Amino acid sequence: MAHSAKYRVPFRRRREGKTNYRLRLKLLLSKKPRLVVRKSLNNIVAQLVAYDEIGDKILVSAHSRELVKMGYKGHCGNIPAAYLTGLLLGKKALKEGYEEAVLDLGLQSATKGAAVFAILKGAVDAGMDIPHSDDILPEDERINGSHVKQYAKLLKEEDEEKYKKQFSKYLEKGLNPENLPEHFEEIKEKVLSL
Repeated sequence: MAHSAKYRVPFRRRREGKTNYRLRLKLLLSKKPRLVVRKSLNNIVAQLVAYDEIGDKILVSAHSRELVKMGYKGHCGNIPAAYLTGLLLGKKALKEGYEEAVLDLGLQSATKGAAVFAILKGAVDAGMDIPHSDDILPEDERINGSHVKQYAKLLKEEDEEKYKKQFSKYLEKGLNPENLPEHFEEIKEKVLSL
């Protein structure tokens, strides 16, 4: 650590690697609410957040566990669940009167086709105006779970035991992974009908 008289200690959240203040300032200068996306291994949270001097205010929030209450039987941390969570957030935001936002990735890396961008696509498909490039969005077969269906079919043919182990949570909930795209469309219609 430096010891000169002019040395300035960085802010605590910067030292802890939790906040990039330069990027945050750029997002705040837009004067638009931020679409904040946070992903864990098993869940996804999408929030519409507005700046306030006292602390950020959450305007609208959607969690992938809300999809389970609507009858979703798939994994809550994958790309289809991310899209549905974004769609749910977009529908809620439009009902509350928020039509535009900017995407806030935080410290997550921007990888083409990532679940973060599936949430963005869901919010845009719901009718929100969020600046983005179509190049970075996931492909439709990844959004509706066709890639899971193809892998499940391949695995079932090659090794039945490995198939049951890999998709045990799907099978426990009563969903064959081969039926994920149809189940996805069913839940999508429920979200759109809100």
